[in-house]
Amino acid sequence: MRMDFWGAVLIVLRRWYVVVPTFLICIGAAIGMYASVPLTYVSSAGIVLTIPKTGSSLPQNTKQPNPVTNPLLNFDDGLSMSASILIQALSAPEVGTELGVTPGGKTGFTVSNGSTNPEWMMSGPFVFIEAESDTAEGAESIVTKLVARAKEEMAKRQAAVGAPQQTYLNATVVVPPTTAIAETGSKSRAAAAAAGVGLILSFFAAFGMESFLQARRAKQAKAAVAEWGAVKPAPDPNRPGVSPVLHG
Repeated sequence: MRMDFWGAVLIVLRRWYVVVPTFLICIGAAIGMYASVPLTYVSSAGIVLTIPKTGSSLPQNTKQPNPVTNPLLNFDDGLSMSASILIQALSAPEVGTELGVTPGGKTGFTVSNGSTNPEWMMSGPFVFIEAESDTAEGAESIVTKLVARAKEEMAKRQAAVGAPQQTYLNATVVVPPTTAIAETGSKSRAAAAAAGVGLILSFFAAFGMESFLQARRAKQAKAAVAEWGAVKPAPDPNRPGVSPVLHG
């Protein structure tokens, strides 16, 4: 049955006794869903790799030491490559297992160069750590452990390649582990989705009731017409009969 906008509005108003209860039930379900979805707490930290003040190489002549520079003003492509290696190392599943993070559990983390967060996205030797958990303490604890693990990993890998200890890159914490904050976005999205579905179901219920009642009225009208046609009028005994006229 095709209907225009105002026709649909009239149906909704006419069948309010169907729309309102259905919508209230769905709103109750949305509230229950909002309450049942657990809160997620997020904590993060930022690390930058820097070259030692005396540079990344030892002087050939010990009597002429390398000039002292500001590490924050001395960046090269090697630092970005080292940051990528560190990100891959920290993202290994074995690291999560050692830190007590189980796959599919309530606690997880990501290590990246900021590409997963538009606020952090930048080029350079940066390592960003973000952890989420069902408790604030859990999220902060994982971030703190990952920051310490990043420093250990950098030292271990430089020792593995035989780099002089004086040239070791430094993993400097530029953003210490932040206080975990609650992310309510998932709860709000779940409740909004349930409310939207409830509104749609309310309209469907109204249109369904309208179609059902119209079909029932049409069936009743058809049955009444059929019954009326099947009934023959009874003869009236008080009415005198008419004798046929014979023509000779």
